[in-house]
Amino acid sequence: MTTTYAALLRGINVGGNKKLPMAELRTLLEGLGHDGVRTYLQSGQAVFTSGHGDGESLATELAQAIEKRFGFTVDVIVRDHAYLKAIADNCPFPAAELEGKQLHVTYYSAPVAEDRFAEIDQPAYLPEEFRLGDRALYLYAPDGLGRSRLAAELSRPRLNKGLIATSRNWNTVVKLVEMTAG
Repeated sequence: MTTTYAALLRGINVGGNKKLPMAELRTLLEGLGHDGVRTYLQSGQAVFTSGHGDGESLATELAQAIEKRFGFTVDVIVRDHAYLKAIADNCPFPAAELEGKQLHVTYYSAPVAEDRFAEIDQPAYLPEEFRLGDRALYLYAPDGLGRSRLAAELSRPRLNKGLIATSRNWNTVVKLVEMTAG
């Protein structure tokens, strides 16, 4: 039985660093034995089907293959369609009423507890807000991520210690659900 997954690569093709052409990423995934490989944008999303492994083992396999082929390390999170759809369906903010740039999801490699973020004085950042989900954090930033003071606070290394964390705007969240739907 095959499952459709999305691979989320952190920090590639940003500012001329860690250049990884999407055509080469597709070829790499096909070389690992995956089918139906497609990429989305240049910022590190790939969709594929696989009959072996699970999200964690597939992420490790892809990260190792990238390091071997390109000579740099990349954090990778792999999630299946059911997970991606649940993240979209369980959004605590009115996604249909917002622009894609106002809503973001940070995907984590493991569950995160609320106490990790206890030091953040959420009311001080209003109207920006965040809520936790299943290995995810939803961020409402009405002026966009680039102007978000809360996003800057949430990305501090001490808050993400021991985790892989990678963020996507709502347009990408929805597109990955569509692309993994089969």
